Amino acid sequence: MKIAPIVKALQERCGDGRTLSWRLVHTGQHYDAAMSGDFFTQLGLPAPDVELGAGSGSHATQTAAIMTAYEDLLTNAPAAACLVVGDVTSTMACAITARKLAVPVAHVEAGLRSGDWSMPEEINRRVTDAVSNWLFTTSETAGANLSAEGIESSRIFFVGNTMIDSLLANLDRLRPPEFWQPMELGPGGYVLLTLHRPANVDDPDRLACLVRAVAHCARDLPVVFPVHPRTESKLREISRLPGNIRLVPPQPYLEFIHLVKYAFAVLTDSGGLTEETTVLGVPCLTLRATTERPETVEIGTNELVGTEPAEIEAATERLFGGRWKRGRIPDKWDGQAGRRIAAILDNLLAA
Repeated sequence: MKIAPIVKALQERCGDGRTLSWRLVHTGQHYDAAMSGDFFTQLGLPAPDVELGAGSGSHATQTAAIMTAYEDLLTNAPAAACLVVGDVTSTMACAITARKLAVPVAHVEAGLRSGDWSMPEEINRRVTDAVSNWLFTTSETAGANLSAEGIESSRIFFVGNTMIDSLLANLDRLRPPEFWQPMELGPGGYVLLTLHRPANVDDPDRLACLVRAVAHCARDLPVVFPVHPRTESKLREISRLPGNIRLVPPQPYLEFIHLVKYAFAVLTDSGGLTEETTVLGVPCLTLRATTERPETVEIGTNELVGTEPAEIEAATERLFGGRWKRGRIPDKWDGQAGRRIAAILDNLLAA
């Protein structure tokens, strides 16, 4: 979702006869159809030019596999720059590898900070930003974070949010998932739940407590719960789930955003989802104590509610009482971030 608008913008610029060329490298960190393949197809991404095939494993195992494979690629087929997106293991591993080979690094979605060092993503994004040459941000807050860490303003570019580029480009292509009619779902008639943070899902007892709290607070509404692979194994250890919990497989992009758009509310521990709910105007309750996307709370539809049952219940009381904030869309979340990034890269690499 983050790379597709950039690829499209690069394709447009190459079509205009410009000299900037590129290749798409898939590390293999996300390798199953539900978590990767379907997204390529639905978002119109071309097949990767290079597949590194890193696969699964511990953080260290996966990082090492990506770094080794990417080092071989850059050694045998050098590049003028390396562009990485987001805050996953691939982002950090490729950024470090490129800089050690004296290849400049551009980081898209730079400057996000939660302050929670227990999150692997917080480590990934801080390390990536520390080694990047050029930092593309989604908000003024992200830029301020980078400046506070001593990064020169000349290397920071406020471009907007490529996740929102993908969202806006596909709103007229959304389609209901296969279970939409069998489950008798309808607009505003269900709550959407997603959970994948280690702190929320790795302990089956904690996960069970959280799911039961959400089910209770949803009242009579069904809770549609697309189950992340990380979460699935832990759910098997829970003897009994509440009757209004509807477990479904991970959904392709178009089906998932359909679920988001028409939900009565979204409860999640995802950061990116809070951005999409803000643009769609859907109430969002983040089941965490911190967020790296404060603009979704300050001006969007998101609120941090924590993970305690009493906190969730207090928030849903306001939700069902019609007292949830309306929110507005942050600056430059306008569907043009990919084009801004491509134009800046063109200028930087032509200098």
